[in-house]
Amino acid sequence: MSSKQEISTREQAAFEAGIKLGALYHQFVGAPVNMDTVESLEAAIQKSISVQPFVDNISVSINRRMIQESLNDTFGYCELQGRMLSVQLNVIYEDARISAKLEYDEKMGYPLMSIVPKE
Repeated sequence: MSSKQEISTREQAAFEAGIKLGALYHQFVGAPVNMDTVESLEAAIQKSISVQPFVDNISVSINRRMIQESLNDTFGYCELQGRMLSVQLNVIYEDARISAKLEYDEKMGYPLMSIVPKE
């Protein structure tokens, strides 16, 4: 029988950051977007995630070049893709503060979520 291990506040903060980024990714990827709506979509994503528990701040940037390159010629919009997102957020859980990010890794060809190391 193993003894119960305590979860540190830093581990809980990291978990919360991962949940926020995962929710953001799966909630918004696939949303219709074009050059006229990209700014309002960024704001909507930020506002949506910022109301969740423990979020201290969040910034969202959508790559406009990728949008321009992906626009459908007939209808003038595309779907938001994970590779288009660049997100930075801070979570505070009790005495722990975690910075996390979501950004496209060109080498891996994949949008990765990670904890930002303390400076």
